[in-house]
Amino acid sequence: QVQLVESGGGLVQAGGSLRLSCTASGRTLSWYAMGWFRQAPGKEREFVAACSASGGTTSYADSVKGRFTISRDNPKNTVYLQMNSLKSEDTAVYYCAAYNTVLIGPYEPKSWGQGTQVTVSS
Repeated sequence: QVQLVESGGGLVQAGGSLRLSCTASGRTLSWYAMGWFRQAPGKEREFVAACSASGGTTSYADSVKGRFTISRDNPKNTVYLQMNSLKSEDTAVYYCAAYNTVLIGPYEPKSWGQGTQVTVSS
């Protein structure tokens, strides 16, 4: 397992942008595919985006494709989620996750961050 710490959440107007960061504490992320998930009020947690260990392959939920971008900086042990053209329905707690695999796929993450609140106002 890896300890993950998220930051960058906050309140933003619809149409605005926000950049989330997730940094590993105590170990490198170089060998882990990483992902972002979110949970809106009254809803189940859902997949948002994922990135392979090298950053060469990415995957996105249809609801965020074209608006969100996942990237990583392995020397800094950090993964990012750039969120543009934010909508009210993007309001949720966003969680960073490590898959403990090199490539992305239909796997359940093994490590999770504490979550960071993103609120998009109309």
